[in-house]
Amino acid sequence: MNGRLWLESGDGRFFGPGPLELLEHIAETGSISSAAKEMNMSYKKAWELINHLNEQTTTPVVIPHAGGEKGGGSTLTPEALELIKYYRALRSRFNTFLEKETERLKR
Repeated sequence: MNGRLWLESGDGRFFGPGPLELLEHIAETGSISSAAKEMNMSYKKAWELINHLNEQTTTPVVIPHAGGEKGGGSTLTPEALELIKYYRALRSRFNTFLEKETERLKR
């Protein structure tokens, strides 16, 4: 059995596999542009996801830094790291649920 898991707010889907992957790539690269490239996503789409996340949370999850001599970059806030941690744990519990239900169907 397989399933998808995402979090919703009053405005629809809020957080799931796509935004999770984007945040993880931003954490690794320090760059929205690099993160988008890693995912074969347009820079515009990445910004749309980030803006949506930042609008749906009480504090921003990504903080962009203006360019300078070495260029700009972006960092995740502690809230973003908590959201990632929560979603990963939720996904783990969801996978356990799916495994148990699959076993029940086989009986």
